[in-house]
Amino acid sequence: MESPLAALLWRSLRVYQVFGANTEVGKTVFTTLLCKSAKRNWKDENVSFLKPVSTGPLNEADDHHIKKFTTGVNHHTLLQYGIPVSPHTAALASGEVRASGEPIPSDNSILARCRDHASERAKAGKGWLFMETAGGVHSPSPSGSTQADMYTPLRLPVVLVGDAKLGGISQTIASFEALRIRGYDVQSIMLFQDKKYQNYLYLADYFLQKYNIPVMSLQEPPTRLESEARDVEAMKEYYEQRTEENIVGTVLEHLDLNHTKRLDRLESMAQKAHETIWYPFTQHEHLPAKDIMTIDSAYGDYFQTYNTKSSEYGALQASFDGSASWWTQGLGHANPQLTMAAAYAAGRYGHVMFAGAIHEPAMTLAENLLQGTGNSRLTRVFYSDNGSTGTEVAVKMGLRAARVRYGWGPSEKLGVIGLKGGYHGDTIGAMDCAEPCIYNENIEWYEGKGYWFDYPTILCKDGKWQISAPEGMEKELGQPQDYASLQQIFNVEAREKKNDHELYERFITEKLQTLRAQGRKFGALIMEPIVLGAGGMAFVDPLFQRTLVNVIRKSPYLFTDEEGVSPRPEASKEWSGLPILFDEVFTGLYRLGRFTPSTFLGVEPDVSVNAKLLTGGLVPLSTTMASEDIFNVFRSQEKVDALLHGHSYTAHPIGCQVGIESLKAMQRMDRRGEWDWAKNPGWASGSSSSSSSSTSSSAPSLAKKTAAGSRGGEVWSVWPLDLVESLSRMEKRVAGVWALGSVLAVHLKDEAGAGYSSNAALGLRSALAQGEADGNNGPWNIHSRVLGNVIYLMAGQTTTQEGVQQLSKMLVNSLK
Repeated sequence: MESPLAALLWRSLRVYQVFGANTEVGKTVFTTLLCKSAKRNWKDENVSFLKPVSTGPLNEADDHHIKKFTTGVNHHTLLQYGIPVSPHTAALASGEVRASGEPIPSDNSILARCRDHASERAKAGKGWLFMETAGGVHSPSPSGSTQADMYTPLRLPVVLVGDAKLGGISQTIASFEALRIRGYDVQSIMLFQDKKYQNYLYLADYFLQKYNIPVMSLQEPPTRLESEARDVEAMKEYYEQRTEENIVGTVLEHLDLNHTKRLDRLESMAQKAHETIWYPFTQHEHLPAKDIMTIDSAYGDYFQTYNTKSSEYGALQASFDGSASWWTQGLGHANPQLTMAAAYAAGRYGHVMFAGAIHEPAMTLAENLLQGTGNSRLTRVFYSDNGSTGTEVAVKMGLRAARVRYGWGPSEKLGVIGLKGGYHGDTIGAMDCAEPCIYNENIEWYEGKGYWFDYPTILCKDGKWQISAPEGMEKELGQPQDYASLQQIFNVEAREKKNDHELYERFITEKLQTLRAQGRKFGALIMEPIVLGAGGMAFVDPLFQRTLVNVIRKSPYLFTDEEGVSPRPEASKEWSGLPILFDEVFTGLYRLGRFTPSTFLGVEPDVSVNAKLLTGGLVPLSTTMASEDIFNVFRSQEKVDALLHGHSYTAHPIGCQVGIESLKAMQRMDRRGEWDWAKNPGWASGSSSSSSSSTSSSAPSLAKKTAAGSRGGEVWSVWPLDLVESLSRMEKRVAGVWALGSVLAVHLKDEAGAGYSSNAALGLRSALAQGEADGNNGPWNIHSRVLGNVIYLMAGQTTTQEGVQQLSKMLVNSLK
């Protein structure tokens, strides 16, 4: 199994990628000059040339040219197709079959071979490696992806060969922008001096003024001669003259200096950050500079982090983003579709005023969200900047609606109903919606305003799925009960038919009656559906949450002193009892495998908050969707009655456009069954014995879907069921495990007690951070976050089956 790819960076080896603005712009000529000048100016060092993909006759191959016109330069081609056409066409026409049985090499296999070659050259000693691409920036790879996309994970600095011909100015700038928008560092531009068009003069001024990038131009090579021998002699003379001029040597000095600066900066940043940055959720007394992770770049599921143990394997290692960058990532870091969406909106709008205005991205995203959620109650979308603010907006909506309906004054003290361990953000208002805990108990203005229910939770223990009440609450919430599968637990309607909800209903009703008798007033129920994230990854029995909503909706008398108050009819779509607010910031938008986790409960909230995956992990944005009933509470002739909340960047077009693309991508994956490989092995049947984790991804999905997402009773995870069960049997260290959607949570035993203050998971986190120093694609590890005694890993919505298997193996080995 191939390990994740570490980007190419060694202190001893300067690796540069040569892109061309087009075909026939002189890439090979300039690369030859780079090789010759490097050999001339660094006589004691190695110089190497690599052509990953080449097309055309062997005698015209670029490494053949390097061999002919240089001395002492190592040269190699990975894939040579004999047909002089684009690589994707050549690969199809060649009929060549790799040893693995793939008719066409995958992008990953080509990148792995590039890394292998670079690693060998690094081991050979100090020197240079120039990697020349084929055709133009967007010329296809053998698989059909564009080269600009394919080579991105290598994160190599670039020398761009510009186009000196008519139209070349536009072609060169467009090529530069295509690279720049994908995060390539273009460090130098080289092109010929066509005296007629003089592109080199315009481009030199353009790139110096706009980007401070040097442009180097050279006299054009001699026209090809009919006599091969005379042509070779003419080119040799050209190369010797240009090399002696040492103009290319100055380019190399610039590249050499940039290489050193990059490494020095990576090496020093952690210490500088230690002296400068105030980190979130961090006790700085426990954070030495050596523990600060320096990120050079990111792509897909992985950071490229500075390897402080810097060895022959390179200065960078691939680090799996185990927390999904605080639960935001879903479509992969540096996703080109999201990047282009952001650039499009930035170019078209920048940022524009939203109050009393509308623009296409905000309108379309609102429409898509309302349609996607499938909640017939929700009709309005309020934009804000992040999840904490979004929940504050939701609470303002709920409290006002309850106050108006029940006739309470604006100074009346109102609380919220929630769940213990629930957490809704770090702003003061959001904090007040949570019970006193380690996050808020030392905050000066914090006042917990509400009541928070105990609840039963789900864990897989010793291979069995179990629902258990908090210790000491067995009488109220039931004794621990084992289930044959997670699907059985989530079949809430079947459990209701067996009256499993009655104990919960009695417990909830009695508690609410007691609170009413105490004179407590509440304005909303707010909770995270299914999983309470920051509170310790508590996996709540869905039947309890469903019952809590149903009790509140059918019992408005519990929240008012008025007599004869009846619940609102379901068909009216009006809120009943209390407004129901779902904080789906973490659990929404396919994090748990569905567009909305409310479908697990079979109830529809009156207000729903989304963020994080809303933009695929690229930029901050939050939405609070509300019912028309809630919206109408704020309508009047007085401005003071409006929802007076907003921020400067409300509904910023960049975030909205990225949100459109993100939702489109995830819904498309759902429709196409791109997660079926995860659903079928074990999860579909509820038994890991029915199928191994390596079951073919070709099996059909077992559940019916609707346009709003996966609604057919599917309960599944990208983390294999047999992994969950095997981890749960490690009883010496593991208290229990659960997985759903892209989330895996391992609850570790701690004799001192569980909770956020526990240190039980720190050892496992350290073991994962150690990773593998000698992976076949370079060093790699897992970066993870812990919540007390709980360590969790979060895959992306685009994480592959092979990727999950690699992570699972490292996790199991680290726990042994």
